[in-house]
Amino acid sequence: MATPSTTPVPRFLKACRGEPVDTTPVWVMRQAGRYLPDYRAVRAKTSFLGLCKTPELAAEVTLQPVRMFKPDAGIIFSDILIPVEAMGMELVFDEGPSLPKPLRSAADVEKLVVPDPHETMHFVMDAIQLFVREAPETPLLGFAGAPFTLASYMIEGGGSRNYIHSKKMMMHEPKLWRALNQKIAETVASHLKAQIAAGCSAVQIFDSWAGALSPSDYLTFALPYCIEIIDALKDTGVPIILFARGVHACLPELAKSGADVLGVDWTTPLSFARKLTDNRVSLQGNLDPVTLFGPVEVIEREVQRVLNEAQGCRGHIFNLGHGILPETPPEHMAALVDAVHRLGKNRVPLA
Repeated sequence: MATPSTTPVPRFLKACRGEPVDTTPVWVMRQAGRYLPDYRAVRAKTSFLGLCKTPELAAEVTLQPVRMFKPDAGIIFSDILIPVEAMGMELVFDEGPSLPKPLRSAADVEKLVVPDPHETMHFVMDAIQLFVREAPETPLLGFAGAPFTLASYMIEGGGSRNYIHSKKMMMHEPKLWRALNQKIAETVASHLKAQIAAGCSAVQIFDSWAGALSPSDYLTFALPYCIEIIDALKDTGVPIILFARGVHACLPELAKSGADVLGVDWTTPLSFARKLTDNRVSLQGNLDPVTLFGPVEVIEREVQRVLNEAQGCRGHIFNLGHGILPETPPEHMAALVDAVHRLGKNRVPLA
């Protein structure tokens, strides 16, 4: 007869599922990154893509903030455009990411493949396994970009202010838009499944550019493909976090997407988000990243404010409203984690 496991469930996973926790869990988007001197030392050895594609180095930089700050979760070091390259597009990183041959036609979309993640992106899964072996007690997040955000990169060829080419395809060639996003959704779902199989305890879908769309367009042209991915992952049993930046008007619909947790950017109070979502999901967020430029007493005051706003939420994972900025003093990240763990003991969901 099997003996029941006595390993305690990490508070991060409890909060994702809306279960009582001893204190509020915290992790930070881009917590493995340029603000850390140790990261910069590893990055100096190779290119950005080289770092992403070398499992030992990717695992090491993922572990760095976990060792330094003791957050409640790690997030594997990679990039949302890795699957885009695997689909058949050329990917270049200089000052930022670019796709030199953007999609402009049905023929371009037709050439794209839905790749086998184990054949084309095995280095991500290898890095996950190395992390889990080194830090089995720390939940590890896998992640991927949402179809709208990835499609926009693929069509624009990089970052954009107005997303003219993307919106033209969306509005004037809806069948082509659907064909592209269907391929992306299938690619993302299989990639996230592979990350989970490799050892990730939860996954996050980043729709970083969602705020470029009107609420109506987001609900019509973007959210359905996220729901397809979420539906494909449900049988894995791991918590799914959906972070759609800049679309708080769509929070009622996002709460019905099937995601267990919704990330909230810093422009929307968590108390307001809780009402919009009818407290159906846990919430993640949502300190303004610039707050970490200090001083420490201001960081602690703002942590307390966010914790107060989260009072009564089904579950709350403390995070920034977007990624940590490269100029952030590392000691202020330490102060943030300490403040959340200390102050969060009095701001936990009721049993």
